[in-house]
Amino acid sequence: MKPTRSLLGSGIALLACVFAGALAYRWSLDAQLAAQQRTASQRLAFAAQSLESLLQRNEALPALLALNSRTNLALQQPTAQNLQAANAYLASAVALAGVDTAYVMNTEGLTLAASNWNLPSSFVGQNYRFRPYFEAAMQGQVGRFFGVGVTTGRAGYFMASALPPEAPAPGVVAVKISLDAFEAALAEGGDTVLLADTEGVVFVSTDPAWRYRTLAPIPAQVRSRLQGVQQYGNYPLAPLQGQGPRPVDGDTLRLQQAGQQRDFSVAARTVGPLGWQMLLLADQRPARQEALVAGLAGGLCAALVLGLALLRRLDRQGRAERAASDQRLREAHGTLEAQIAQRTREITAANTALEERVHALQQAEQIVRGMRDTAVQAGKLAVLGQMAAGMSHELNQPLAALQTLSDNAIALHQRQRGEEVAENLRLIGQLAERMGRIVRQLKSFARKEPPALHPCSVREALDHALLLLAPRCQAVDAQIVVGAFDEALCVLADATRLEQVLVNLLRNGLDAVQHQAVREVRFAAEVQADGRVLLRVADTGRGMDPEVQTHLFEPFYTTKAGEGLGLGLAVSRIIVEGMGGSLVAANLPQGGAEFTVGLPGIPGVPGPAATPAIQDIP
Repeated sequence: MKPTRSLLGSGIALLACVFAGALAYRWSLDAQLAAQQRTASQRLAFAAQSLESLLQRNEALPALLALNSRTNLALQQPTAQNLQAANAYLASAVALAGVDTAYVMNTEGLTLAASNWNLPSSFVGQNYRFRPYFEAAMQGQVGRFFGVGVTTGRAGYFMASALPPEAPAPGVVAVKISLDAFEAALAEGGDTVLLADTEGVVFVSTDPAWRYRTLAPIPAQVRSRLQGVQQYGNYPLAPLQGQGPRPVDGDTLRLQQAGQQRDFSVAARTVGPLGWQMLLLADQRPARQEALVAGLAGGLCAALVLGLALLRRLDRQGRAERAASDQRLREAHGTLEAQIAQRTREITAANTALEERVHALQQAEQIVRGMRDTAVQAGKLAVLGQMAAGMSHELNQPLAALQTLSDNAIALHQRQRGEEVAENLRLIGQLAERMGRIVRQLKSFARKEPPALHPCSVREALDHALLLLAPRCQAVDAQIVVGAFDEALCVLADATRLEQVLVNLLRNGLDAVQHQAVREVRFAAEVQADGRVLLRVADTGRGMDPEVQTHLFEPFYTTKAGEGLGLGLAVSRIIVEGMGGSLVAANLPQGGAEFTVGLPGIPGVPGPAATPAIQDIP
């Protein structure tokens, strides 16, 4: 029974807090919305007054322009000289009045002269008889109209007046005023303002997404009439709020803005001689947020009052319970002392065991530290060995070429063939310079320095690699077949590192074919559609076993028992990837293996030649 009464009391207290918060929210929201409506009406009155002033300031301008003699002469005698004089006069009048355009039409609605006569969007030669402002002016009234220009595609407010009866020739003078500056000024003020015509079509809006929308769905006959006078061009005139009625002053309007549904307080009033409706929409979110804060405060205040009452009741109950608990505490005190003594003995034993485990862990840590230092030292020795082995691998090719060239130079000198001796010595110098670059690059590679990338000639890099591999080709009685490609083909790479990669891949191909019946290594270059250059090295060997392909690019993995160190392909892949490229290997269907190097091409360099050719390197 007691728990049920407690739950009932809690529920009643909660409902009281919610009710108090709801009352505070409603009262605050009504006050906030009323204040917001008053402020919106005041700001709307100022905006409406600004628009009225803008329209009235230029109301008499068409009639004044109609009194000018140059305007009358253009209608009476539309010669080239008279029309040019009228164009110049209208252009100066527009500049002085600060309006968009002024133009003169005959009784058929054909524009004879205009202030924008020298612009691509000139009104001269255009017929505006279908416009309502022309018809009103021809009937002796002041024509007023807002619409999208059929010539310029820019919206504006048009005013037109007919020439006076005493004029030498009848006609109509019209002035177009742009409301863009007025719209921009409204937007800078921070208010959301809409200006709609009598049919509810919004043609001025500080939110561009709402321009040329309707305040409510418009009937089909109204839509047809608007299209007939081309008032709003091809805009669909979709409604802003579905099927709801047109908003009036004091309404709440729900619209979608910036992808969210928002409620706006509406302040509305009629402006202008055409009976336009100007609306200022005040976002209700700030008011609702403040009302929510007030509601939460009201609920919290109610909760505080109820909490204080509950606290007093609980205090009385607490004093009675403390008296009873003191008695129980004294009874438990004796039992607790015995338990504490027993627990103290257990903790002492556990502490002794813990100290023994800490001592054992310290000994294990010393052993691990010693093993770690040993592993670090072994890693350092392995890196030093790998660098020394890599340098030996990279220098083997130029050293062999140096020996061959020096032997040739001696033989040629003995035969007194000086020019060939000089050529061999020049090649020896180039190889020595290459060995120096290799040593410097291996040092920079060990320091993880990035390669120096620049446009490199594929032909030049391949020629250097073929020169280094000529002795090896003779030794294994094999040939390197070079497919035709554009001599100007270039890639973005480091020239010496590119040569290293080509030497490694071609040397591996020669090693793969040395025991085969057909001993050929083929080189080809091609440019892909995305500009990437592929360099392919294929051989006529036995291909690669699956086990070999798995470990192909691992350092120190080799299938050449007693010959290689297993560093060539590993170093080559690291070099190529460091230059922003890729190196992959695959078996060919007809037998043998193919290694493909992909590197960025240089834009504007031609692709491979259309007619293939073969270059044999014996």
